[in-house]
Amino acid sequence: MLRSMLLAAAMANAFPALAADDPVPGLMKAADVPGLAVAVIRNGKVVSVKAYGYRDVEKKLPLTTDTVMYAASLTKAAFSYALMGLVDEKKLDLDASIATDLPKPLPDYDKYADLKGDERWKKLTPNLLLSHRSGFPNFRFWPPGKDFDDKAPLKFYQEPGTKYGYSGEGINLLQFVIEKGKGIDVDKLMQDRLFKPFGMTRTSMTWRDDFAANNTIGYDMDGKAIEHKQRGSVRAAGSMDTTIHDYANLVAAMVRGDGLSKATYATWLKPVVRIHSVQQFPTMGAPDSNDNDSISLGYAMGVGTFDSPRGPAFFKGGHDDGTNNVFVCLERSKDCVLIMSNSSHAESMFPALMEATLGKTCFPWYWEGYIPYDQPGLKGQPVVPNQHPACPAK
Repeated sequence: MLRSMLLAAAMANAFPALAADDPVPGLMKAADVPGLAVAVIRNGKVVSVKAYGYRDVEKKLPLTTDTVMYAASLTKAAFSYALMGLVDEKKLDLDASIATDLPKPLPDYDKYADLKGDERWKKLTPNLLLSHRSGFPNFRFWPPGKDFDDKAPLKFYQEPGTKYGYSGEGINLLQFVIEKGKGIDVDKLMQDRLFKPFGMTRTSMTWRDDFAANNTIGYDMDGKAIEHKQRGSVRAAGSMDTTIHDYANLVAAMVRGDGLSKATYATWLKPVVRIHSVQQFPTMGAPDSNDNDSISLGYAMGVGTFDSPRGPAFFKGGHDDGTNNVFVCLERSKDCVLIMSNSSHAESMFPALMEATLGKTCFPWYWEGYIPYDQPGLKGQPVVPNQHPACPAK
């Protein structure tokens, strides 16, 4: 019923920001989501920014458009966009080995000593790291097919450059190379290239004391409250705090290509690898699938890419316990939607919200693991390839 209301609203006013008889609160209730924020971009301009529900359920504190929320892996997309400015200025060669920038071999640094004796690290380039083709797991403490192990060594589980495998470890390595090899402070880079130019006044790569008065409590799948982490170190893979207002400004800048030459912007969005895994997580070992062949699902320099009925599209999600975020942009029309939440349940709403704001996109929701709230039968079922095409034929 709620999904049909959303679709009816979209049909009544082609691709509206959000309908006047806003169904989102009812949708949140159905999906058990305490707090949600949505921004809509049309033709490269932010036209709607709304917040719903609570940032703190126990205290009944409302979520607002200026509430500081955890960006999670939306940080990666921002980091990649900032790096493309260095590409424009010939300060970063996407296809050069990281060995050309580091003053000493990577395994000579304590953090990467596990790679001693494995020369494959020299094959790594910014291109491979940004497009998640490093061969590393998501993080070294999550070895493929095993439980969390904080003593697990860093190692290659796939030959570098051969296959997509989402890796925050690879993104953090690129930050290490930028800082150690080029002497560029990533915190300052983000401030100078993104936060200041795009009016992101309540965004930071680390915790700021002025965030304390208005920030989110997260809620996991069981509804357990999770205090907002006060991150003290910059992590390109996911340390950013931001607001729906601020990150919407960034998404609008991204879809316009602000700050980059046309050639470099095209490079940022050019798919360099096709994705054939049935789902994004686990990052390795999952079976291959043809589910997303019809939309040419792939990855570019920091964002996922696919072919929508309205042309090329790019996207990035962000997930942690008590945090669900995503943005999707259509390149030709420069229409986007950004969704951020303090709930692990929120991603179950994402497919419906995308369709309500952007129309039919053929977004690969099953690959992302966004099981719709109204399809509970899919939860806990075995992941079977070629069963959930992103854009099934009618």
